[in-house]
Amino acid sequence: MEFAQLLDLILHVDKSLGSLLEAYGPLVYAVLFAIVFAETGLVVFPFLPGDTLLFIAGAFCANGMMSAPLLITLLVVAAITGNTVNYLIGRALGNRVFTHDYRWIDRTALEKTHAFFESHGGKTIVLARWLPVIRTFAPFVAGISSMPFGRFQLFNVTGALLWVVALVMAGYFFGNIPIIRDHLNTIVLIGVGAAAGPVALAALLRFVKKLRRGGASGAA
Repeated sequence: MEFAQLLDLILHVDKSLGSLLEAYGPLVYAVLFAIVFAETGLVVFPFLPGDTLLFIAGAFCANGMMSAPLLITLLVVAAITGNTVNYLIGRALGNRVFTHDYRWIDRTALEKTHAFFESHGGKTIVLARWLPVIRTFAPFVAGISSMPFGRFQLFNVTGALLWVVALVMAGYFFGNIPIIRDHLNTIVLIGVGAAAGPVALAALLRFVKKLRRGGASGAA
């Protein structure tokens, strides 16, 4: 298999999972582990499939081609360890990422994630699990910001469990319904909006109150 074919297979593994299972059997678990680990653990791989991969894998579990308990266990471990590696890389680099030109870092994605992190704090690690690209950069930014390791792991483990279990089980129960399978990303974004909306509103209210206090102090 040529490199271009291999890359295309990895990028579209959610669409070719059935063929992979027929050709390689249990080895596919290792492939899925590697993809989830790389997407969450290395900032150079934000383009790898995440949400759709978990969802489609859950559908294959429902068809008896994969084991749901084994899949969930492996992917939770992959998501936790990937985020941990990403956090440690960010912590090692520190604020140098904002003053040095690292070609392997998407500057726009980094700045967007940093702004998201500043607004939502530690909850970003949980919320970002549901947001492509930001999911990859969130633990990196947490490391740059020197979030305490214990606090980071609390959000990290919580987010990994919610993300993997929710999407794999959603695929297990609904993955074979075409309208849901074809609009998965939209459904996920609506869910994230519903979850993050109250948090964003609270942050906005705090900001407005701060502005009012500052205006009152200036007038005095």
